[in-house]
Amino acid sequence: MMSIKALLAKPFAKYIHNSVQKWANNPIKTQDKVFKHLISEAESTLFGQDHNFKNIHTFEDFVNQVPVRDYEELKPYVLKVVDGEENILWKGKPLYFAKTSGTTSGAKYIPITKESMPTHIEAARNAILLYINETGNSSFVDGKMIFLQGSPILEKKNGINLGRLSGIVAHFVPKYLQKNRLPSWETNCIEDWETKVDAVVEETLPENMTIISGIPSWVQMYFEKIQDKTGKSVGDVFKNFNLFIFGGVNYEPYRAKFEQLIGRKVDSIELYPASEGFFAYQDKQNEQGMLLQLNSGIFYEFIKADEFFEDAPKRITIKDVELNVNYVMIISTTAGLWAYNIGDTVAFTSLKPYRVIVTGRIKHFISAFGEHVIGKEVEQAMKEATAQTDIRISEFTVAPQINPESGLPYHEWFVEFENGPDNLQELISKLDKSLQKQNSYYYDLIVGKVLQPLKITSIKKDGFQDYMKSIGKLGGQNKIPRLANDRKIADKLYALKVTK
Repeated sequence: MMSIKALLAKPFAKYIHNSVQKWANNPIKTQDKVFKHLISEAESTLFGQDHNFKNIHTFEDFVNQVPVRDYEELKPYVLKVVDGEENILWKGKPLYFAKTSGTTSGAKYIPITKESMPTHIEAARNAILLYINETGNSSFVDGKMIFLQGSPILEKKNGINLGRLSGIVAHFVPKYLQKNRLPSWETNCIEDWETKVDAVVEETLPENMTIISGIPSWVQMYFEKIQDKTGKSVGDVFKNFNLFIFGGVNYEPYRAKFEQLIGRKVDSIELYPASEGFFAYQDKQNEQGMLLQLNSGIFYEFIKADEFFEDAPKRITIKDVELNVNYVMIISTTAGLWAYNIGDTVAFTSLKPYRVIVTGRIKHFISAFGEHVIGKEVEQAMKEATAQTDIRISEFTVAPQINPESGLPYHEWFVEFENGPDNLQELISKLDKSLQKQNSYYYDLIVGKVLQPLKITSIKKDGFQDYMKSIGKLGGQNKIPRLANDRKIADKLYALKVTK
């Protein structure tokens, strides 16, 4: 029999669905309202004064006054905020800093304000409610839910709390979910990732788990430990587990492995959260892409990825985006980020409503020979090449081999197989053909004998985990880049290859 909580979830889900439809069906008007609100609220800040906000009335004015910046370029303002100064990027002081490990700048401090914090919580909540409204399935609200995340212990810096985003969010779990939520506070505070996952396994094994959430690579470790401990599939251990919520990386390369670990298919919801904002979530089970959050205090701009490194690339709003074009996403937010390049590339899968997929990172690509291969392309190639086979991949990354011992240069794929191919050459051929089909530059380089077809280097079991541990980035919000334009990662992985 359905509980009161599960019954009440359905009308609330319907109400939220209707409210989301209102702004999703009026996207241009919604974004225009967000834009005007941002400019007027920040007019008297130091940034607003420096960039003449009082004379910004149109998007064109904004483009003329406010250049696109990444964290390094915005850092002089951010450091003033970190030092405790008020009214710098946004009115007053932020509530929190989300501390992230930047690749070039060491620690990054991303402000989270009184205005921006609720949008993170609402988007995560609405993703689940839209799922309930679409499927009619609300029984999972009675079971236990696990959110694998960073430690909720926060430090203070000049009176402002700072920590990882997932740890900050842990302080805002709604009261009605507190009883259902795992792991315990004590377990969540364990810093060492492997120790933490072991503790999570112990806490969750006796429970009625219905939702499991986290970055796929972390959840995979959790699932494998459950299987090792019980000798059963995850689906047998947690018979009512029917919803997997994930974000941070593309799930497709993990899907076959997860279905094997679980022992059956479960529904999934993809999220697109970041320290800088909660940008999108999957709103339909059978539609590709995630609904772009146009009503969350974030104003979006887009620059074609192919043009991004030109001197003055054209900046456009959602009004002018096209389907299936690779864009760098630029944001301005109620946290005081202005024309800010978060480094992600996205493509639109739908314009009514606006849905996106994350295609990679603008800095994560291979163009050692002018091919500009992106994350989405290598993931699509792997998906196509392993479809309708028994091959299962634990993890992979790709790097150029510019100076091979013999022959032409090539792309080297480092692959950790859960279940390897009977015929490695056949897999290589399928991967290469898929990549040529997707990327005309790569095709030309292969046909023109500038590159030879890709090669695969097999990595030993848990090799990627060993690599992440060796650089102090196991767990947390850390993930392996899908590809790189250099061999920094590749050369370290080479020591972890399978030796025959």
